[in-house]
Amino acid sequence: MSKIMVAKRALLAAMVAGSTLLAAGVAAAEKVKVAAIYTLPVEQQWISRIHLALNTAAERGDIEYVFSENVANTDYERVMREYAEAGQQLIVGEVFGLERAARKVAKDYPETAFLMGSSFGSVAPNFSVFDNWIHEPSYLSGMVAGAATESNVIGMVGGYAIPEVNRLMHAFMDGAREVNPDVKFIVNFIDSWYDPPKAKESAFAMMDAGADVMYAERFGVSDAAVERGVKAIGNVIDTSGDYPGTIMASALWHMEATIDKAVANVASGAFEAADYGQYSFMAYGGGSLVMDESLVSADTAAAVKEREAEILGGLFRVNVNDDRPVSDN
Repeated sequence: MSKIMVAKRALLAAMVAGSTLLAAGVAAAEKVKVAAIYTLPVEQQWISRIHLALNTAAERGDIEYVFSENVANTDYERVMREYAEAGQQLIVGEVFGLERAARKVAKDYPETAFLMGSSFGSVAPNFSVFDNWIHEPSYLSGMVAGAATESNVIGMVGGYAIPEVNRLMHAFMDGAREVNPDVKFIVNFIDSWYDPPKAKESAFAMMDAGADVMYAERFGVSDAAVERGVKAIGNVIDTSGDYPGTIMASALWHMEATIDKAVANVASGAFEAADYGQYSFMAYGGGSLVMDESLVSADTAAAVKEREAEILGGLFRVNVNDDRPVSDN
């Protein structure tokens, strides 16, 4: 082979290698820079689902992801501004306790995309909202509970009586009543997003009052159920592995569809103020039911699956009720 040919091949190899590196550099540069701000630890139920979805996108190579956890409400605005100033393209979080401050920050940084868990609406041009609309699988989990109770009393321990919690509880209650019109509910809110001992204490009181199935909207309830030998229904995440033989079913929230849509919009320059709530619906893969059929009768499992198919097929709509649920007299 001539020296000229060798040189040409070397040059070609260098050009290919250079173009590959350039392509890799462009791909890296095209990753969307995303920051998340959490008021609680990332292990907490609700927040863990957002964190999981963002980590999934990061592992896929779609985003560069940083986050801050345990951010106090008094520091939230400052952290939002710091991330915006640092050039983060998309800022994700939850602003239920500081709506006005968060919206003020978004207004000050119109080139930054914000996607926030909120009870209220979006604001043009850049403040989008989301929520865990898992009322559909919550209804299905209620069917499981209503069929399982022998005392016809179900206990429900919630965090705060806000719309996002209330609608899930009402959907659960409606599902239970579909299969058991005689069922009664004991409802209590512990006014905390994370206080397992308080939730456990509340659950014990409900069991003392006759509840033989518990709706575990908060951590701590399932621990009480295990100690008393009663069954429980999970919420947002699947904890059946931690409580084998206790968790009959859980309504799960999957944040991936919401995050992926927002990231794609930012990457394409199409992000605008919108309500991303629909991406938590079952039809988008944002919600699902997991059921331990070893703890559920065959007839109940069949009825639940039939209703699930109707929801997915648009033939059954779960009612949305944001009012505070109360105990039956």
